[in-house]
Amino acid sequence: MSLVITPASTPLADALTAALRHDDPVAIDTLGDNSPEGSRDRFATLLAVYDLHSAPLRSLGSAARHQHRPAIAAIKQRCERDWLDELHALRLPPPVGELLHGDGPLSAMRALAAQDRLPAVYKWIAREAPWPTVVEFLAHEGGPDAGFDDLVAACQVGLSGPAKLELATNYWDEMGNGAPAAVHSTLHDRLAAAIHLPRIQADAQPTSALARRALGGLLATNRWLQPEMLGALGLIELQAGPRCRLILQAFSRCGAPADAYPFYAVHAEVDPRHGQDWLDNAIAPTVAADPGLAERIVRGAFWRSAVNASFLTDMAAGLGVGDTAPAHVADSEAA
Repeated sequence: MSLVITPASTPLADALTAALRHDDPVAIDTLGDNSPEGSRDRFATLLAVYDLHSAPLRSLGSAARHQHRPAIAAIKQRCERDWLDELHALRLPPPVGELLHGDGPLSAMRALAAQDRLPAVYKWIAREAPWPTVVEFLAHEGGPDAGFDDLVAACQVGLSGPAKLELATNYWDEMGNGAPAAVHSTLHDRLAAAIHLPRIQADAQPTSALARRALGGLLATNRWLQPEMLGALGLIELQAGPRCRLILQAFSRCGAPADAYPFYAVHAEVDPRHGQDWLDNAIAPTVAADPGLAERIVRGAFWRSAVNASFLTDMAAGLGVGDTAPAHVADSEAA
């Protein structure tokens, strides 16, 4: 029997998730012409779709065969079209735009990374937050670069020369340079076990957290957005190191267990180098080969900056830290 869901009374994400869970092609096709009920439903829907592209097969089961089903593709394109319209409406903040058209994309990327490199919420976590709040924050944050290894793997497809080599080097570092115990996801598992990190369900996360998670899927599942993805991943590398050092300060202040340290310690050490190498060896040769990609790369970095800043602002408000939104985010959202 087909699981037919009435979309008018059910959020699209819930209906789609149920149809996929029951591997019900009739119910999936019924949803093909429907739109999400607002931005939160849109991001939740997209996360369900992106899981079909990248989640472990053991968690998807037979639903994975619907990855490119026409109804799924129609839902994906409809949700992404509206989101991309919003992202493209964002204005690059000064002086990033001026640097992009003056000194070039590398200077623009550095300026963008510097504008909100150390958000107030990270400083508060480092200096004042009680230990339970530190754990809560890390549960929402998910690491400075959650899923970064798979995103790098997707981003390198079709690249060549120095850019491909740089992403390969970066990915191998994510893989612990061949040492299983040093794989970054393994280090995060150790962290989670050591501090009893809770798993925050999607319905308990702010909409900005869903958008932050979904951005990687947006970029990774749309081949034409590879330049924007190159910029977004580069910005993560440029900003992660200093933020991880603040988390380490919180660990030292609160007396965190030993297994909590390695994940953030390795990022604090290597990500500043990764950020510089990403600029010099991935972005620079890509732009040299095709100068027309420069603005798109920087714009992708700004998209990551904007969604991440919105998430951190919501986290700060929820934790009682106050308004930490960088001025360029407020300006952009007003566009």
